[in-house]
Amino acid sequence: QVQLVESGGGLVQAGGSLRLSCAASGRAFSSYKLGWFRQALGKEREFVAAISWSGGSTDYADSVKGRFTISRDNAKNTVYLQMNSLKPEDTAVYYCAASVRWATEEYKYDYWGQGTQVTVSS
Repeated sequence: QVQLVESGGGLVQAGGSLRLSCAASGRAFSSYKLGWFRQALGKEREFVAAISWSGGSTDYADSVKGRFTISRDNAKNTVYLQMNSLKPEDTAVYYCAASVRWATEEYKYDYWGQGTQVTVSS
């Protein structure tokens, strides 16, 4: 069992930056692959980024490549999402999730946080 709690969301102007954090508790955090997803109002939840247990492998949605960076600190049981050059279309609730499988599909993730709101104003 893994519990995930996101933080770091907020309101930022277009072009600005935010760093999201996701603190995990529970067993064997370092054995899980971690991902970030987001859901904009009225839209389906979509994949943003994923990172392997070691941090050596990452994957990003095309819409965020070059702007967002996912990282993890297994000693702190925390995964991060650094978001730069934010756009209004990045506005969404951002969720972190944990999976025993390397995946970008939502249904393959076993544990989810409660989400944190990111709002980007134009």
